[in-house]
Amino acid sequence: MSDALAERLGKIDTCAVSDAMDRHGLKGVAYGIKPQWPGPRIAGRVITVRLVAARPGQASSRHLCTEAITVANPGDIIVVENHARYDAAGWGGILSNGAQVRGVAGVIVDGAARDIDESRDLKFPVYARSGIPSTARGRIVEDSTNVPVTIDGVSVHPGDLVLADWSGVVFLPADRAEEVIATAEDIAQREALMTKDVRAGKPITEVMGINYEQMLHK
Repeated sequence: MSDALAERLGKIDTCAVSDAMDRHGLKGVAYGIKPQWPGPRIAGRVITVRLVAARPGQASSRHLCTEAITVANPGDIIVVENHARYDAAGWGGILSNGAQVRGVAGVIVDGAARDIDESRDLKFPVYARSGIPSTARGRIVEDSTNVPVTIDGVSVHPGDLVLADWSGVVFLPADRAEEVIATAEDIAQREALMTKDVRAGKPITEVMGINYEQMLHK
């Protein structure tokens, strides 16, 4: 089933959405999470996973993130909180394969991911803090799926929306998403007019002047 809000969100960039969040007094930008290969913009509903450090000798009841893939709908984005260890990947290549088959739009890891080459070859978007070769095995385990998580200080709930592109990652609370997206669309349209004026030869000092700034913040 199509998600009209996610579709609208995917047509804007994170900069316009960040500006809209500022205007509504909301915190949603997660800093330092970047695409791990030159992938596309992704937008969708959030499926969450929380990972924790493994205790000595602890055996996981299931491989991390597999439950999230199982419950995801096409177009969803899996968001992984991995604050436990910087040397343990919270996502890997077989997971990318499984997620792609399921129709998942991409993954965002607040931590490390691995098998980036494989994900790139699949054209499956992976956003993370770093790419590393180290396995999660014996280092981290899954604590829970589809619970509230914290991504770079931003509280993220299952069903929230997220937009990620080369400028960064922005989370939108589900109950405020429609108004934020509407504001972001307006900002993007107004900035497009400014760009048009610049390309037409209007002095950039005039285009970026006070009148345009006032227009952008109406």
